[in-house]
Amino acid sequence: MTEGKIPKAPFPTPTRRQVIAGGAVAFAGLALEATNSNAQETMTEAQSTGPDKARTFLHQEVELKASPHRIYDILLDSKQFAAFSGESAEISREAGGAFSMFGGKIVGRNIELVPDQRIVQAWRPTSWDPGEYTIAKFQLKQDGDKTKIILDHTGFHEGDFAHFDPGWKMRYWEPMAKYLG
Repeated sequence: MTEGKIPKAPFPTPTRRQVIAGGAVAFAGLALEATNSNAQETMTEAQSTGPDKARTFLHQEVELKASPHRIYDILLDSKQFAAFSGESAEISREAGGAFSMFGGKIVGRNIELVPDQRIVQAWRPTSWDPGEYTIAKFQLKQDGDKTKIILDHTGFHEGDFAHFDPGWKMRYWEPMAKYLG
């Protein structure tokens, strides 16, 4: 190593925005999991171990039998979101607009909205300190009669990956697929 030079990390360092966004989404998943009104059981948060312990982001891809327009509407329409999630929701359809989901357990703002293509939200469970957020980015891509949803959830705390990764499937993808029938 040449004196005065710092070796590069094996992975790119996340930006401040990615860290903040990931943290908000992660905690939102925790709050959703712990407060699901449809399940009376108490869930213990699973902490990540091994290589996933340090992960502060997750990436998921899921296909649902619906158009990108339909998925976009479900994610941004208060009544439809409440119908698939089983809990109340108040969601602005405007960039910069506020939302409250899962019976007020998750709050935040829409950062970027590109109709039928992309939704970017800053999330915060109400149990978090004010100002702490993660970022959830939903990309919607037409794939025949289905839509591929690409989720990037960034900025959550180390150790939370084992909780959030299955949480998205349980709180979003599975109930949404059932809702779409």
